[in-house]
Amino acid sequence: MKLARTPFFTTLRLMAVALACTTSIAYADDYGDVNQLLHAGKLGEAMVKAESYLATKPADPQMRFLKGVIQRNLGKQAEAIATFTKLTEDYPELPEPYNNLAVLYAGQNQFDKARAALEMAIRTNPSYATAHENLGDVYARLASQAYNKALQLDGANPAVPPKLALIRELFGPNNKGQHPTTAAAVAKPATPAPTAPAAVVSATPLATPAPVATAKPAASDSSAKEAKEVEDAVQAWARAWAAKDMTAYLGAYGREFDPAGKQSRNAWEAERRNRIVGKNTISVKLDNVSVTVNDSQAVAKFRQDYRSGTLAVSSRKTLDLVKTGNRWLIVKESTGN
Repeated sequence: MKLARTPFFTTLRLMAVALACTTSIAYADDYGDVNQLLHAGKLGEAMVKAESYLATKPADPQMRFLKGVIQRNLGKQAEAIATFTKLTEDYPELPEPYNNLAVLYAGQNQFDKARAALEMAIRTNPSYATAHENLGDVYARLASQAYNKALQLDGANPAVPPKLALIRELFGPNNKGQHPTTAAAVAKPATPAPTAPAAVVSATPLATPAPVATAKPAASDSSAKEAKEVEDAVQAWARAWAAKDMTAYLGAYGREFDPAGKQSRNAWEAERRNRIVGKNTISVKLDNVSVTVNDSQAVAKFRQDYRSGTLAVSSRKTLDLVKTGNRWLIVKESTGN
C-alpha cells in the first residue's frame, strides 16, 4: 500500500477524467475554457460557462463532471454530491464519479459512504489505482475511529495505543505531503490540520487519436526486438478488445494475472465478457506507447482512448507483462499511473 504523508484525506483526490460525447473542436475549446477558469480560481465564471454549455448539451458527462468539481470548490458540497451521484446513475461504467463522491463523503466524515463509493469505483474498474489508494486511506480512518472507541471502552488495553499511534504517525500534520502525479482536486482534511491546498482540475478534451508512437529502441538489437514484440502484443490486445474477440482478449492475460479487488479470475473474466460482448461498437486506440524491457519482464505505458457509442474516455494505462514461451502476457493492469 502506498503510504500518504499528508494530513488525513488531503491525499484523497478528485480526478478529472477526459470524458466526452464528441470530438468537435468547438466543444474541446469549451472544456479548455472552463478548465482554465478553474485553474485561475474564477469559479463563478467557470460555472456560468459550464451552465451555458449544459443548457444545449445537458447529457454531456465531461462538462457535468467539471460542474461537480466547480460546485465542490465553491463549497456547495450537497450540490456536488448530487451532480456526481447522477453521473454514477447515468454512466455507471465510469469509476471517477464514484471516486469523487468518496472524497466528498470523506470530507463530511461519512467514511462508510466513502468506502462504499470507492468499492463501486474499483468494481467498475479493478485497475483504478487512485481508488485503491483512497480506499486504503478510508480504511485507515475507520480504523482510527475504532481504536479511539476501543480506548474509550477499555482504556487499560495495552494493545490499542500502539496501533493508534502508528496511524497518527502515518497521517499526522507534521508529515509533508506528496504532490499527486495526476491533476487533482484535494479534499478538505477530516481532522484538524493545516488548510488543504487549493483544488486543481485539468480536463483534457478528447482529441482525434494521434498515430501510435513506436517504442524507443534499446541499445542492442535484441532489446529493440523485444520491445517491438511487447508493443505488438499490447496492440494485439487492444485490437482483440475492439473486435470483441474474447478468446484473443482474455488470452492476452497470463496465468499469473490477479484481478484487482476481491474478484476471482473466473468472476473477472465473466464480468469482462458481459461488459465487452454487450456493446454495439468498441474503439480502443493507444497513443504514446512506451516500453521498458528487463529480461523476461516488461512494462508498457500509454494513453488509451476508449469509445463505445456516445461514451468516450481517455486515460493513462500501464501494463506489466512477462514472457511466457514466445509470448508476452499481461500480469498486471493499472489505470491513472
